[in-house]
Parts: sequence; structure tokens; C-alpha cells
Amino acid sequence: MGRNWANERMRAIRYHERGGIEVLKLEEVPLPAFGEDEVLVKVLATGVNPGDWQIRSGLAGDRFPLPYIPGWDISGIVARTGGKVTGLKPGDRVYGMTANSGGCAQYAAVPASQLAAKPSTLSDEEAAAIPMSAFTAWHALFQQGNVEPGQTVLVNGASGGVGHFAVQLAKQAGARVIGAASSASEAFVRELGADEYAAYDRQQLAALENAVDVVLDTVGGNGGEWLLEALKPEGKLVPVAWGSYPEEIAARKKLNIRDVTYPPITKEGLDRLRECVDEGRLRVVLDSVHSLERTGLAHERSESRRARGKIAIRVQEED
Repeated sequence: MGRNWANERMRAIRYHERGGIEVLKLEEVPLPAFGEDEVLVKVLATGVNPGDWQIRSGLAGDRFPLPYIPGWDISGIVARTGGKVTGLKPGDRVYGMTANSGGCAQYAAVPASQLAAKPSTLSDEEAAAIPMSAFTAWHALFQQGNVEPGQTVLVNGASGGVGHFAVQLAKQAGARVIGAASSASEAFVRELGADEYAAYDRQQLAALENAVDVVLDTVGGNGGEWLLEALKPEGKLVPVAWGSYPEEIAARKKLNIRDVTYPPITKEGLDRLRECVDEGRLRVVLDSVHSLERTGLAHERSESRRARGKIAIRVQEED
């Protein structure tokens, strides 16, 4: 006899007001409803992204209704499928990204188009660290930045979630890669494949003037003048975080500053990333793994901006 899902409940991290990590509560909530084109996934792990704490704190405004379950990237097992879903069945190991958050829970409703087979060489925590960050890095480099072999690419924030993927992807594409972060992360970023390194705290940034074809800025905020000065005339700056870039410098050097864009995750993109991982061409580095009960600590670590690689949450154990 099949499992009776009616009235079943699950554990989830949820908050009813925006604020610090103290608003995060472990609660019992109903399982999410899922549509004809969606899949109910038993979540084993979820990745942490800056958006999680930015939404929680109110920094992202009030676009996301309360109560709210954080977590966008997931890895887990298909539990049920909607009537129009093909190619997936209960028991399949998958990874991907939700449409409306909800990953910090034992079950999540996910569009089938945003799921793919999990990389076989990775743990669930490692797989959950990939979707948003790696797909963002790939899109920024190759769809927006049009990086080509032989070009010089500067990755600002090279030790972080998006940055550590971007260093590897740009290097594999034949670019000369310069990583920028604090001096404490130099060995880590060079190990990922960076050809050169610029440490914020060593006064090394001025030496990059007019040396770079494409800048990928994962940091944003104020103080972006040096990134524009690092670019060659008519170079491209691709931000994946909102920053301030002086218009007079951009105009003088005829720079192409792209908009911050977060394209939807696709199965095709996830399949491409899985191939890169399983073939040994893309490493996933985990800064730390936290239990569901310690989601607040995971948010704190992300908000510190000191993480090397990605942060993940182990939601539950596989039965």
C-alpha cells in the first residue's frame, strides 16, 4: 500500500518577521503543495547564498511574503511528481533550484525544468552548493562577458561561492585569470587555477590598471573605481552583485558595464555543470556544513563574507 501523504507535516526553518538570525525558528509545517509541472523533493541538503540572509534581514525589501522558508539550492530524492512531469520518477537522485525558496525544509516543491540528475561524484552537500553560484558564474562569464581564450579575466571576490567557480571556469576556457580577495585567500585561489593574485590589503590593485579584458565582480558595494581602472579601454564589467561604478571613468574608457542578471536555472545548464564535475573539470569547495537546527550559524558565516567556497546545510539523513 502506498504512503498516505494527506495531512503529513515536516520540519522546516521558517521566520515570521525580518531581522537577525534570532527570527529563524525550527517549526512543524504542512508539506508544500506541488503543481502538475513540479516535483516534490525530499531535501537532503540545501546550499546557502547571500540572498538568504539579505532577504531575512530585510535588505532585499519586502518582495518575499511572510512567513518564509529560506533556501534555494537543493539536493535530494524525488518523492512525488506532478501529472505532466516526464523523465523523473520517485527515487531519482536530483539537484537543482526551487522557484520560490523553501529549501530549509524536509520537502520542497521544485519545477521539473529546474532539476537534473545529481553529480554522481559528489555528496548531497556538495551538490546543493552548485546550482545558483556555478550557473551564475557560467552565465556571467560566457553569456554576458563573452570570455574568449587568451583574454585576461579579473574575478573580484575570487574565494567566495560564485568566485571560486568563476576562477575555474574562466581558466578552463583558456583565459588568463587574476583572482582578487584578501591576502589570506591567496593560496586557496591559486590552487583553483588563478594565474595571478591581487590582495586587497597589499596595495596591489593599482598595478592592474588597463590590464584586464573582463571583470567579474561578485562583491558589489562601493569602491568599484579600481575595477574600472583595471579594465582596458572598451572592456567589460559584469557584476553579479549590485555595486557603484563611477560613470565618468566608464565614459572616459568607453567601458561596457552589464546589468546584474540572474537567469533561470535550466536542466540543460545543470546537466552541463554535472558533466564538468563528474569529469573532474570543476571542483566544489565547501567552507562549512551545518545542521538544519544551526541554520542561523550558516547565515552568520555567509554574512561575514569570509567563507571560502560554499556553505551548505544538511537538512536530514537519507532513510
